[in-house]
Amino acid sequence: MNVQLQVTDGMRAAIDKNLIGKGADAIGTPALVADLDAVNRNLQRMSEFAARRGLRLRPQANTHKSAAFALLQMQSGAAGLSVRTISEAEALAAHGIRAILIAGEVLDPAKLRRVAALAQRLKLQDDDRLAKDDSRLAIVVDSAEGVERLAQAMQLTSALIDVFIEVDIGQSCCGVPPGSAAVRLARLLAGRSSKLRYAGLYARHGSAQRLRLTLERGAAITQAAARMQETVRLLQDVGLPPPRVTGGGTGAFAQEAASGLWDEIQPGSYLFMDADYLAHERDPAQPQLEPALYVKAQVISVSARQAVCDAGSNSLALDRGQPRVIALPGQPELLYENGGGERGILRPATEGGALPALGDTVWLLPGHCGPTVSLHEHYVVLGGGLASGTVLAALPVDVRGG
Repeated sequence: MNVQLQVTDGMRAAIDKNLIGKGADAIGTPALVADLDAVNRNLQRMSEFAARRGLRLRPQANTHKSAAFALLQMQSGAAGLSVRTISEAEALAAHGIRAILIAGEVLDPAKLRRVAALAQRLKLQDDDRLAKDDSRLAIVVDSAEGVERLAQAMQLTSALIDVFIEVDIGQSCCGVPPGSAAVRLARLLAGRSSKLRYAGLYARHGSAQRLRLTLERGAAITQAAARMQETVRLLQDVGLPPPRVTGGGTGAFAQEAASGLWDEIQPGSYLFMDADYLAHERDPAQPQLEPALYVKAQVISVSARQAVCDAGSNSLALDRGQPRVIALPGQPELLYENGGGERGILRPATEGGALPALGDTVWLLPGHCGPTVSLHEHYVVLGGGLASGTVLAALPVDVRGG
C-alpha cells in the first residue's frame, strides 16, 4: 500500500515554514506530535483486516479532526468517514471528502439547514455516480421527530441524504430500542420523503469498546449482536431489510467483525492509539496497532524527588487516565501525574530510579487521543521516529471541540 500525506496550502499551519526538515528537538513544547511511520502501519494493518473479512471501513474522523489524515484514510481504502458533528463534516467536505456519515442526532432547525446545505454541496452531477453508496451525505436518527425535522430541512434542496436508524444495543445512550420500535421508525423513514433514503442501521456499543478483557468484550458484543439480529429479522419480515449495518469502534472491532452482523466498521482511535486502548488485552484476531500520537514536553524543574514538565491538563485529556511516559533509549522510566493546566509531575517508575535533567524532552502518550487533539491548534508530523525523526509537516486541527 502506497499512501502519501497530501498537504495543500489550506492545510498548512502557520508554523509550517519554521519547522519543515528540522529534527524533533526543534519542536517547541508542549506540542502535539504524530509519528507518520506508525500512522501508516496502523492504516495498512486495519485496511488489510477489513479487506480480508469483506468489511467496509468507515473510520471515525472525530479522533483526528484533520482533513489531511482523513485523506490518508481514504487512500488506504476507507469507504468514507464518520463524524460526530456538523462542523467536522463541513471541515472534511471543504477539503474534498465526499462520503461522510454524521453519526449523531441533530434536531436544531439551524443545524439541520446546515446539514441540508452540505448535502446539496456534496451532490454529484452525474446520476450514475450519485447512485453509489459512497457518494452521499448520511446521518443517523433515533426518533420520529428527528425524521420529520430532517425531511423538512431537506425540502429546501434537490439533494438526497442517506439516513441510518441508530439502535441502542447496550450503551444506554442514544438510539431507538431494538426490535419493534426500530421497525416502526424504519417504516416512517421509508415512507416519509423522497429526499430521505433508508440506508440501514447504525449500532455502536461504546461501553463495550472500553472493556479490558477480550472475553468481556466478546460477551458484550454477542449480546448486542443478538439484539441486532432480531431487529434485522423483524425488518426483513416487513420488507425493509437494512441495506447496511454500520458501527463499531477500536476496542471491539474484532468481535464485531466475527459476529457476521456488521458489514461496515467504524474504528477511530486505531489511527493513533492511546494509553487507554493499549492497556486492553489484545484479541489475537485483531491486528497489532501501535502508538502514533504524542505530546512533546520539556522538563522545566527538578527537585530531589520529582521533575516537572510543561504539559498538563491544557495539553492532555485526562478523562481516561494519566498519559504514559515513553522512555526512549537512555531515558529513565517515569510516571506522570497531573500538576495543573500547564504542569505535569514526573516521578521515577521504581523506588530510587533516576529523574530527567532540566531541559530534557519527555514524550507523553495521551490516555485518550481524540479529546487530546481538541486541546491543540495543530499537529507536528514526524517521519523517521521520535528519537531521530524529521519534521514533514505542520497541520492544523481543523475542528476543535464539538
